[in-house]
Amino acid sequence: MYYKFRNILAIIGLLCAVLSCASNNISSKYYYQNKNTLDSIEHSYKHLYLERPFSIAFTNRSFNTVTIQIITDTLSYIYEFTVNEQRLKDTLVAYHLDSAKIIDLITKMKAIRCTWINSYNFYVAEKKKSLVFMSIKPIAINAVFSYKKYYMLTYFQQPQYFDSTGKLLDKKRLRTLRKINGEIFQRINDKVCYTVSGKFR
Repeated sequence: MYYKFRNILAIIGLLCAVLSCASNNISSKYYYQNKNTLDSIEHSYKHLYLERPFSIAFTNRSFNTVTIQIITDTLSYIYEFTVNEQRLKDTLVAYHLDSAKIIDLITKMKAIRCTWINSYNFYVAEKKKSLVFMSIKPIAINAVFSYKKYYMLTYFQQPQYFDSTGKLLDKKRLRTLRKINGEIFQRINDKVCYTVSGKFR
């Protein structure tokens, strides 16, 4: 009985390892298949954010309703629009944002089902760093991405440290895992990481 139980545990462990490996391969594959679009979205957002901080989120399954958070020196304003309504452009112009480039960014996000993009600040050795945070709702490319899962990407400005399995580390010497929004991220390349999460932000 003991040996049978031990064998069952061994099989479960092996299955978990295989599924984890499959998930890693699928996630990396998804990034590289969509690399040009994902990188273009990140690049556009990063430069537009320097003009005035803002974030974008789609709030319905059809990707026709978009919420924009605009951050000023004193307050943060949140607006909701349908994608093609004139009020969206008028609001962006009122805040001196490049409406054409942001609407183009929204169009690219919708095309790839990117539900959210934002800038995220963190500290390393008491120095402020930033990254671009994106979440994507892929169309059922594999069972790993169920309808309740989101593909989360982080774009760092500098190369990061990872352990032997590719998990993101807080610091190289301490070998402690870094969590972002409570999630552990996996390496895609030196500056881009991913996780699969049940929440989109």
